[in-house]
Amino acid sequence: MTCSPVHLGIEITEAARGYARAVMPLDAHHRNGVGMAHGGAIFAVADLAFAVACNTRGRVSVNLNTSISFLAPGKRGPLTAEAREISAARRVATYEIRITDGEGTLIAICQATAYSKDQPVPGMDSAGKPRSAD
Repeated sequence: MTCSPVHLGIEITEAARGYARAVMPLDAHHRNGVGMAHGGAIFAVADLAFAVACNTRGRVSVNLNTSISFLAPGKRGPLTAEAREISAARRVATYEIRITDGEGTLIAICQATAYSKDQPVPGMDSAGKPRSAD
């Protein structure tokens, strides 16, 4: 079985250079055995926001490391993850990802490091803008 953002219901609601916001409903299959947001679901929405944010630089970027701290239980949906670039060099960039629940409670925070390859993101130019269809 393949798991994708579509299967989880995650949507990208905003993206700009070094930034992305992802939103995911908090349905029954996103909850753990005691009814709170499952840690894996929280990580999934954070990871997608990070992936989009780091790839807006126009080069294929992959995750080197992610650290997540769970701060509060996610009780109400949707879950929202906002990823922001906090430092960037030619190959390595660091991002902070903040995850809130539907009540606006900060439920987790991540720090993630991306490695940029010498490969353009399909469909984007080197400035991270969508390529026009010729």
